[in-house]
Formats: sequence, structure tokens, C-alpha cells
Amino acid sequence: MNVKIGLADDNPKLLQSLTKGLKKYEHIHLEFLAINGQEVLDNLEKKNIDVMLMDINMPVMNGIEATQKLKDKFPDIKVIMLTVFDENDKIFDSILAGASGYLLKDVKTIQIIEAIEDVLEGGAPMSPEIATRILGLLRGKTSGELQKQRADKFGLTEREIEILQEIASGAHYNQIAEKLFISPKTVRKHIENIYAKLHVHNKVEAIQLAMKHKII
Repeated sequence: MNVKIGLADDNPKLLQSLTKGLKKYEHIHLEFLAINGQEVLDNLEKKNIDVMLMDINMPVMNGIEATQKLKDKFPDIKVIMLTVFDENDKIFDSILAGASGYLLKDVKTIQIIEAIEDVLEGGAPMSPEIATRILGLLRGKTSGELQKQRADKFGLTEREIEILQEIASGAHYNQIAEKLFISPKTVRKHIENIYAKLHVHNKVEAIQLAMKHKII
């Protein structure tokens, strides 16, 4: 199966190296090169491709913004982010923009080829390091969402949860006030609200109930 691809990267040496490696595979047809996101979009007005290999950190228009615009106009094109970045926000921003895969640039050419074939079959290829990080982030996100849902059951605000956590750690009113940059009087008011919402009468009962329902 012949596959038409585009390649975008603002590093000339890396662009040359990737081009050389990809050209070794006869079924891979490199339709165009780009050094920024705007060039990608301009080329797509004239060229038809199946897969776009996209760098993230590019001038004029970065890869994440380009991916979002590409997917809006050409939804059938698969995008694989190919980057040195492995920051959490870059990963999620890329996925939210519509990228189907995420590879670090230190992967071998054969791994890029396998990722291209995988993405065309409906897969979501990722470097192992990225996949591991995403699983960890999703677990953390899910945990945070569950905590919020449990707190919502009692009508607790984020600030009230913070104060509950501080109380559970043994902090006094003045310490909580100093840490959260609010007055001791405000802390007391929040605690009164917490007691009312949880239907408890003291700190021990509040902590026990919050822990029982996994709010803290």
C-alpha cells in the first residue's frame, strides 16, 4: 500500500535526516516538507496526503495549532506528532488538537514507518515513554474528578476541600490562613460552612466523614 505523507520540522538537519530515512521505504511517498505550521496548511491546499508527521515547536505557527486547523479542514488526514517534547501539557494539547499518534524524535525510522501503518489502520501509536506518562496523567485526572464528584455530593467548594485537607494535616486556623493567604476569620467561616454541609459538630467528625467518602 502506497502512503503519501507530509513532514514538518524547523530543524534543517533533522528534516534532512528524516527525509533520507523515509526515502528508503518504497511505499512511502514524501509529498512535501515544511518548516512551520503555516507552510503545512499552504501545502495541503495543493497536495493530497494520508499522514502528516508534525513537529510541535515551530515558528510562525506551532504544530499543535496547525494540527487543529488541519483536522478542521482535512479530517481524514492522520497526524503523528514527532517531537523532542514530552511535557504533559504538550501531549494533551496535541491529542485534543486531533493528533492520532505521538512519537519522540529519537525513535528509529522503522518505528516511524510502523506508526504510519498503525495510524492508517485506526491505531494510536505512541512512544512507550509517552504512553506510560499518559496513563499516569489519566489516573491522576480520574482521581481528581472522583474527588470533586464526592465533594459535590455535599456541596463543598474547592476552598472548603483545601481547608479540610489542612485540618486533617493538623494545621491550626492561623497556619491555614497564612498558607492560603486569607484571614483567620475567613478560615473560621469556611469551617462553619463545612460543618453545616457535612452535618457534623467538630473537626474530628468532619475529618472522619471526609475520609470515609474519600473527599480527602
